[in-house]
Amino acid sequence: MTSTLPPSPPESTVPHVRVDITEELDLAGLSEVAHVLDRVLALRPREVTIDLAQCRHVDAAAIALLLDVHRRLARRDAVLILSNPHPRIRRILSTAGLGVSVPVVDTPRPAARGRARVGSARR
Repeated sequence: MTSTLPPSPPESTVPHVRVDITEELDLAGLSEVAHVLDRVLALRPREVTIDLAQCRHVDAAAIALLLDVHRRLARRDAVLILSNPHPRIRRILSTAGLGVSVPVVDTPRPAARGRARVGSARR
């Protein structure tokens, strides 16, 4: 009898992915953001940065999504970084305890060239 082991998961295929959140991160638009983040995680990046500079609101559902992304990345020894949150959002993240397990940093914003933005059709 021969036995074959399941293939080991592939190594990271990209070193870093950056996602800009350009609107409110709340229950109303969360399914679209979750879909994008699922596709990002399928790339098996070593690091994912979610830039919150243009986001002015996060709710409990968004915090849960960010924690889920963090856990999924951590299982593969990859990292989630939240960058440039508005001071009010930084306080919300801190109150939720997210800043303990996920780095929250202020970084210079790169030029717009070559970046993809995710925005919803809601107006």
